[in-house]
Amino acid sequence: MDQAKMRSVAFLGDAFVRKPIKGVILNFHGLGDPGLRSVLGYDESEWADAGGLVVMPYPGPWSWMNRQARAMVDDLVDALYANFGLARSVPLILTGGSMGGYCSLLYARYTKHPIARCAAIFPVCDLKYHFSERPDLPRTIHHAFSGYKEDMESLFREHSPVAQADNMPRVPYFILHGDADKAVKKEAHSDPMVAAMRKAGHEVAYLEVPGMGHQDPIVFSAWRAKIDFVKAGLAKA
Repeated sequence: MDQAKMRSVAFLGDAFVRKPIKGVILNFHGLGDPGLRSVLGYDESEWADAGGLVVMPYPGPWSWMNRQARAMVDDLVDALYANFGLARSVPLILTGGSMGGYCSLLYARYTKHPIARCAAIFPVCDLKYHFSERPDLPRTIHHAFSGYKEDMESLFREHSPVAQADNMPRVPYFILHGDADKAVKKEAHSDPMVAAMRKAGHEVAYLEVPGMGHQDPIVFSAWRAKIDFVKAGLAKA
């Protein structure tokens, strides 16, 4: 995959990163996001200034990090390291919010690449529960798994981070969720996910934010903690 192909399947923040590149940061978008970005967000700009190459893959607005999406992102990561001349010791860091947070966790589970750390913001963690959590969701999940031979119970297990906690890579995790989230309920997703991760022996920093709903402005202390968690992975490069 050359640079032209990479730019057709992902937003690349190479124009904004301070060299040398100290890490690759995959920032996964949320459900229905059309993608096609041209600039960095505030948090991404700080990562870029610290040497982070910020990349937003476009695996599809309803992909739910299915097998095709995972294969596409794996190919993209191979191309990123090859085209930018990066050693495999350069850390790969994952992040995202909502479905993007879910994607960061599920991609961490299944990717062929070693990752350095993972930050998930108000993530979906139990896809079976989420299927009936809102009326807009079933069509997106059916779309993601159309043509798969397995039954839905098997697909929910494969694609639910909470069901895969024992198999997640042993790296630092950061999860942030507000207790007023009505779109992705904290008690149905991040609470059981963190409990399962800790039971499995994973290192998880869990930031619970009182009064914060889904996609509400993140209070400064929580926003700062997310930025610093990712930057810490760059500092070790």
